[in-house]
Amino acid sequence: MIVEPGELLAAINSPDDLKKLSEDQLVQVSQELRQFIIDSVSIYGGHFGASLGVVELTVALHYVFNTPYDQLVWDVGHQAYGHKILTGRRDRFPTNRRYGGMSGFPKRKESEYDAFGVGHSSTSIGAALGMAVASDYKGEKDRQHIAVIGDGAMTAGMAFEALNHAGVANSNLLVILNDNCMSIDPNVGALKEYLTDITTSRTYNKVRDELWNVLGKLSKFGPNPQQIARKVESAMKATLLKQSNLFEALNFRYFGPVDGHDVQHLATILQDLKSIPGPKILHCVTVKGKGYALAEKDQTLWHAPGLFDKITGEIHKKTYEKPQPPKYQDVFGHTMVELAEQNAKVMGVTPAMPSGCSLNIMMKAMPDRAFDVGIAEQHAVTFSAGLATQGLVPFCNIYSSFMQRAYDQVLHDVALQDLNVVFCLDRAGFAGADGPTHHGCYDIAYMRCIPNMVVAAPMNEEELRNLMYTAQLPDMGPFSIRYPRGEGVMPEWRTPFKKIAVGTGRVVREGEGVAILTIGHIGNYAVKATQQLAAEGLSVGHFDMRFAKPLDEEMLAAALSQYKAIVTVEDGCLQGGFGAAILEFMADHGYSVPVKRLGIPDRVVEHGTQDELYKECGFDADGIAAAVREMHGKVAAKAAVESVIL
Repeated sequence: MIVEPGELLAAINSPDDLKKLSEDQLVQVSQELRQFIIDSVSIYGGHFGASLGVVELTVALHYVFNTPYDQLVWDVGHQAYGHKILTGRRDRFPTNRRYGGMSGFPKRKESEYDAFGVGHSSTSIGAALGMAVASDYKGEKDRQHIAVIGDGAMTAGMAFEALNHAGVANSNLLVILNDNCMSIDPNVGALKEYLTDITTSRTYNKVRDELWNVLGKLSKFGPNPQQIARKVESAMKATLLKQSNLFEALNFRYFGPVDGHDVQHLATILQDLKSIPGPKILHCVTVKGKGYALAEKDQTLWHAPGLFDKITGEIHKKTYEKPQPPKYQDVFGHTMVELAEQNAKVMGVTPAMPSGCSLNIMMKAMPDRAFDVGIAEQHAVTFSAGLATQGLVPFCNIYSSFMQRAYDQVLHDVALQDLNVVFCLDRAGFAGADGPTHHGCYDIAYMRCIPNMVVAAPMNEEELRNLMYTAQLPDMGPFSIRYPRGEGVMPEWRTPFKKIAVGTGRVVREGEGVAILTIGHIGNYAVKATQQLAAEGLSVGHFDMRFAKPLDEEMLAAALSQYKAIVTVEDGCLQGGFGAAILEFMADHGYSVPVKRLGIPDRVVEHGTQDELYKECGFDADGIAAAVREMHGKVAAKAAVESVIL
């Protein structure tokens, strides 16, 4: 189905076309852009509420600034759909987040208007500051640098580190704070309360509006009135808000709060700010999901709702006659409650993803034992370590790709002290349509090299429950459990807890000739492969290793002695991963059985469904079966040569 743009939007193929319009026409452009996003996402899917909330801001930014020469950096990128549509990608938008199509996030290789590739939060200010310093160095004094960051992303340490640096760098940097009290879930913490105080101070806003009227006319009177106005503004903020302004304490000029949905006013303000040098921050108050009532009402649900009927708001979901397996994240969430009911020491921690990882189930049932610490992965890990020093057992749930941001804390604060923190790494392996910024490719490799760390992955829901149960037993130390995005394989998944001996695997299928060694959910694809091969008359062994560290050395030694060739399969990077661990064991113990490793290659794999990406990288069921046939052929050829020699 083709989504037709409105009259004005249809003529905009670049920001230059947008600039040909009058300010009065910006309201209509904003309406058409919002409708185009609603129509497109309802049909093709994608992130929703975030882009609706910044429609007017997006239009004003491209109207006022000379992009791409002026550098516009979006934080995370969930909100950048309007930006993409206005910068020459409107006709490609139906391919958004589809295999071989447009990325769901800003991406430098995709467009010159995407000044910085994003996907993880809180990078925009640091990146834009680096660009601003580079422009100073190159003598590009007319170049503007704009970072658009949400109040949720502002909770991360990186944002404050960049603000602290920018305040002394004195470069030409504009930070736009998109304040909607939301990231994916409602924001938490003192910063949210601080911004709320500023936003709701009626006296401050009344006086601020009057001051803005003065500031808009400053150019007529020269620099002295400007200096006076700065002092008046600063004094007014400190007095009426009963505290010094946080941002101005960091040497930022603070402007706002302003209505982020008044596109004409935004254009006027941004034009004024272009002439003010140095670091400055514009505080825009917006509504996530603006213009679509259901998305405004339930902002978490409508962050990325999938396909839906734009008229009724009905979200399209598949219906099944039989019970379906649950999502791994929901198994985690419900199991956390069960474990916490049995063990008073169990606690839950997540950095701003309670609904994404389903810790919200425990937060509702036991609000004093489950914590959303904001977008702050480093803090989440060290906070968990602090809990562990007091005899508690924190389950720290962080997406695999986000855990990379807290690597030092995992090593320094948890592993070196041998603390019993359980890391549950959701979205491990290919994350699907979110693409390379969200793929959890590297956790097996980066966790496996850390002393004291257990590295485990369940093949199904029962195994996840049992690994979680095992991890909270006494004297377990640091424990990492990875599992993928999406559904498992067991409709009847609420099985009794059983302890799993750390470093033990299980035999899924006996065979001869070639054995498949797998870790994690991808083992279910190996099951399909062995069934295909059995139908062809090939009997293949299959071992679910469960642990990449420590390996089940006894079972591994038996497999290497019994089988003539090995195929390893993992939904993780081949460099340093599970297959590499098998090769290391073989080298250390003198085994010379031929091995073929299947997994994520040493390159950036773009977005697509998980099955599409498994196929591309050769470890879907067909790819595994093909690898086994190849190894069977080598084994048969070797045997034929040996028989001739004999």
